[in-house]
Amino acid sequence: MGRLFGTDGIRGVANRDLTPDLALAVGRAVAHALSAGEVVVGRDTRISGPMLEAALTAGLCSAGADVHSAGIMPSPGIAFLTTAEKATAGAVVSASHNPVADNGIKFFSSAGTKLSSDLEEEIERSMAEPSSLELPEGDAVGRAEPLGDGADRYVDHLLGTLDTRLTGLRVVLDCAYGAAWQIGPRVFREAGADVVAINAEPDGTRINVDCGSTAMDGLAKRVVAEGADIGLAFDGDADRVLAVDETGSHIDGDRILALCAMHLQDAGLLHKDVVVATVMANLGFRRLLEARGIEVVAAQVGDKFVAHAMAARGAAIGGEQSGHLIFSQHATTGDGLLTGLQVAQILEGSASTFSRVADLFEPFPQVLINVPVVDRDGLEGAESLWSEVAAVEDELGDDGRVLLRASGTEPLVRVMVEAADATVARGCAERLAAAVEASLGRR
Repeated sequence: MGRLFGTDGIRGVANRDLTPDLALAVGRAVAHALSAGEVVVGRDTRISGPMLEAALTAGLCSAGADVHSAGIMPSPGIAFLTTAEKATAGAVVSASHNPVADNGIKFFSSAGTKLSSDLEEEIERSMAEPSSLELPEGDAVGRAEPLGDGADRYVDHLLGTLDTRLTGLRVVLDCAYGAAWQIGPRVFREAGADVVAINAEPDGTRINVDCGSTAMDGLAKRVVAEGADIGLAFDGDADRVLAVDETGSHIDGDRILALCAMHLQDAGLLHKDVVVATVMANLGFRRLLEARGIEVVAAQVGDKFVAHAMAARGAAIGGEQSGHLIFSQHATTGDGLLTGLQVAQILEGSASTFSRVADLFEPFPQVLINVPVVDRDGLEGAESLWSEVAAVEDELGDDGRVLLRASGTEPLVRVMVEAADATVARGCAERLAAAVEASLGRR
């Protein structure tokens, strides 16, 4: 059995890579590895979700765990409910921003954080030796029951993070036909905002299809048409958010993170003046925060790595360019709804437009090319490819950088080049993408 866990749990094409049999086996192994007493389970809207949730629940119960099902719920909502319930673990059936055909399973510890790599390896070892798992019988078998008030509790938690009402703010929310379809509009309305919700149906055949945080042009047009102050785009499980301003211009995670970090610093709440970002963060972002005396710590891509670095440094905030932000005062993992509320609150108190509020730095041109490859695991040992990377880095000097990494969730190698000149960045990125294909084979 190959490595199952990527940067954000297990992912694959539902019913091909991620089958009900595999979900059942994962459930048993997780219950065994965690000595699980109670597990809170939720999912996004995608069409394969009920099938895989049922199999996962069966696996957990067959190993003696009691399952509390929260139904369709954002991933960060499951993290919150796991700690609120004092459960042993939480589980979410979701493939986040991935296409409809994909699905995934990710887990939270009793502390509401992603599982450690060591624990993931222990789970995989248990799955490789299923005969070693002793299964209970009689009244020792786990029970499954709904967690009826989960949505109300999560909404109350989110509203409790606000210091002011959002009265007068007109907001367009793109719910991506995903887990935020109902809770997203509800929480913003209860916070006082005037809400226009789009793609806000639980349609698992359209989740992330030309909408949400992976396709924001529709949101941008709607914001302008509605005369809205801000637009917020969630992904399938609402653990991240990206934004558009009142002119329809896109605001990425770097700008959102910088805005929130500076707001916390001004309020005296940016502990140790430290912000955790990832290796993908733009050089313009880094230079802005460093000019304000804020140290930027670079973590691996993946919000669990951001969370680990935040815990190690005692950071109040951290996040990714893709829109995963963690506010350690309020959450244990990335939460798109929480982040959206915080940004809306900053805008509400600014007496200005979002385009001006978010105009914080001039980003270095950054080109990202996703290269589908046959052998993403061969990246580290591809010597000729790394020689080409070194040559490009020498050409860029101090005003640019290169990042190559294998995706943790898809058969891709991501090539990112940053340079002071956009044409140079594009040329270098295309040159390296060709080198990746030559070394690892195009899929």
